[in-house]
Parts: sequence; C-alpha cells; structure tokens
Amino acid sequence: MHKKRKLAVVIGAGVAPLLALSLPASTASAHGYVSSPPSRQAQCAAGTVPCGPIKYEPQSVEGPKGLTSCSGGNSQFAELDDDSKGWAVTPVGSTAGFSWKLTARHSTSTWQYFVGGTKVAEFDDGGAQPGETVTHQVDFGGISGKQKVLAVWNIADTANAFYACIDVNIGG
Repeated sequence: MHKKRKLAVVIGAGVAPLLALSLPASTASAHGYVSSPPSRQAQCAAGTVPCGPIKYEPQSVEGPKGLTSCSGGNSQFAELDDDSKGWAVTPVGSTAGFSWKLTARHSTSTWQYFVGGTKVAEFDDGGAQPGETVTHQVDFGGISGKQKVLAVWNIADTANAFYACIDVNIGG
C-alpha cells in the first residue's frame, strides 16, 4: 500500500505543473475608466472606433502619476494618443458630469481633469475607497468648442494613476 501512495504522489507532482500550464491565464486586475461621456477607451470597448487590445481592457490605462497622455505612457495603448483616429465627440454644456466605471476600487487621493494642459477641476478623496461608479461635475469656465479632456484618477497608496481622454464639444 505504501508503494501505491508514493507512486500517486510522484504522478501528482509530475502532472500538477502540466495542469497549471494548460489552465487559461487569469486576466489582469482591472481598475477603471470614464464611461460617460464615452472616453476613448470606452469607444474602443463599444466598437465605436476600431482599436487594438484596449478594446478588451478599457479599465487598464495605468501609468505613473503626472503623465499627460491618454495612454498613460503604455505603448500597448498608444492609439489612444492619436487625435486623428476619428473619436466620437460628445456635446456637453459649460458644466458636465464625468462618470468613472471602477472594476477594482483603490484608495484615492485625487481625481483631476485637464483641458489643453490646464487643470480645470480637482476632487480630493483623502484616501477614501470609492464605490463602483464615481461621478464628478466639472465646470469648464470660459472654455468652449471641441476639446480633449484628460481625466486622471490618482491612487492614494501607489505611485500610479489611471488615465482617460474624453472628446467633447463644450457648449455645442
């Protein structure tokens, strides 16, 4: 009986790595993106604009804090930086609500919104952990016309942030 048990252990030890390799890989831990008005990655996910791998993981545009690119500095998502790609433009008023869809909720330091490199709004969460959706009312002041809004979700306990660009026509 002892020999059979040993044989079972040896076979199990040999088969386990093969089983582990044959199982599907789990997806990366997801995070968040602006769903309304539709961000560039939301448009990719919906098939509004043809895109590469961002179509399958719109919530994954993560990079070091302080960047100003739609891709978050991630070369895999560089097409989000291409202003000539035919992004749908959403008409908004002088104040607009931006809704984030969060698939992993991180403690948050701030949410920031930029137009043309100028910060137009910041919301301080002081390290709080948000719910599954977060909406901010952003006042554009005197800015009007077709603009690209860079929305940034700064995580409190890491050096990273999540990035989303939204094409809008303010007052249009």
